[in-house]
Amino acid sequence: MVKDRIVDELRGIVGPDYVLTDPVDLVCYAFDGTFEECRPALVVLPANTAEVSAVVQVAACERLPIVARGMGSGLAAATVPTPESMVLSLTRMNHILEIDQENMMATAEAGVITGDLQAAVEKVGLFYPPDPSSLKQSTLGGNAACDAGGPRCLKYGVTGDYVMGLEVVLADGQVLRTGGKSVKNVTGYDLVHLFIGSEGTLGIITELTVRLIPMPQAKRTALAVFPRLEDASKAVNQILLAGVLPATLELMDDTTIACVEDYLHLDLPLDVEAILLIETDGEESSAQREIEVAARVCGESGAREVRVARTAKESDDLWRGRRAVSPALGRRRPNKLGEDIVVPRSQIPAMIRRIKEIAQTHDLPIVVFGHAGDGNLHPNILFDRRDVAEVHRVEAATADIFRAAVELGGTLTGEHGIGTLKRPFLEMAVGSLAIQVMKEIKRALDPRGILNPGKILAST
Repeated sequence: MVKDRIVDELRGIVGPDYVLTDPVDLVCYAFDGTFEECRPALVVLPANTAEVSAVVQVAACERLPIVARGMGSGLAAATVPTPESMVLSLTRMNHILEIDQENMMATAEAGVITGDLQAAVEKVGLFYPPDPSSLKQSTLGGNAACDAGGPRCLKYGVTGDYVMGLEVVLADGQVLRTGGKSVKNVTGYDLVHLFIGSEGTLGIITELTVRLIPMPQAKRTALAVFPRLEDASKAVNQILLAGVLPATLELMDDTTIACVEDYLHLDLPLDVEAILLIETDGEESSAQREIEVAARVCGESGAREVRVARTAKESDDLWRGRRAVSPALGRRRPNKLGEDIVVPRSQIPAMIRRIKEIAQTHDLPIVVFGHAGDGNLHPNILFDRRDVAEVHRVEAATADIFRAAVELGGTLTGEHGIGTLKRPFLEMAVGSLAIQVMKEIKRALDPRGILNPGKILAST
């Protein structure tokens, strides 16, 4: 229970309407995109960096744990509060401060919705490529904190590849500004990327400067149907070896296809093991040439059918199935655990085989889809949280999936982060020395251990 005098001090900083203590108000801040939950002691909604700084100073003085949060769409429980913690919600800090067309940069507050920034820069002919599936609700600050990706990662990279400068409130309330609009900068340590992917454990990102690129003139889409999953997996490398770098190269396995077809009735084939969804972009001629090459390679690699969209509507129709995966899975079972592992592209077939074996071993439906072009797969385990025995099988299956990914030369996460759900497996992936280095960095920047405690690293 947070003392009344602390609550009054916080209300004096952000205003009485922006400190929430009523249990009814706190419920919606108790969880994120996972099934983990813990109600915080209070929620504070600052309007600007100065207020964030002042709130953090109070928390530091009182050793009050802080969980910084955007829209709570994370999938690793990184923004689930800890007991008796304060949630610092940055959703009021939602202003795009500048779109600099000359330098092709944008500066925005951490609470700006990703899709809103994309729409704003596209109006002036520019392009912000990172596209997490939650782009219509996730915030730029959260994207940076988890180094979010999305389908376009193969060609364009992840959030961290576009962040040029940050404003960060440190654990004692000081405001650090690092990086900026200079395209090249190796002046001292790369502090910008120290905070990227740190999940709010080292500092609270309040403002970002991101680089933009020219908007592609055209895009082309194709859907390839493969009777054999192995052929679809091998086709991924063959497309790249043919000199085509697609904007997206997505894979859906047979279970995913069945779930989506049951949901949307798109006439997807139910007698095949995999679908590849391919999109190329760029100049009109190059986008068209690349989709034709990709379609030909798929045909040569064992695709039974390749549909190339001729219009924007046909392209949207092909994408409908991929966009509907998450709600489709929700119809199959009450709960799902959406995982996020990465393996070298050459190991995609082996990884998918291992996942299928794990599903059989633990008697659980596990669907596999994801960004096959960069080896980032999303095994989703479908289950009923009310069934205690089934939950235990889910935990065992998750451990087996992580172990398989590491054994195949991969790692635990490509874009969701560690949070608490993957924390027990971190040492298996990175080794004990890396854990020790991370702990030293954490102690240096957050000696009181108040910033998102227990996320990534266990609280000490």
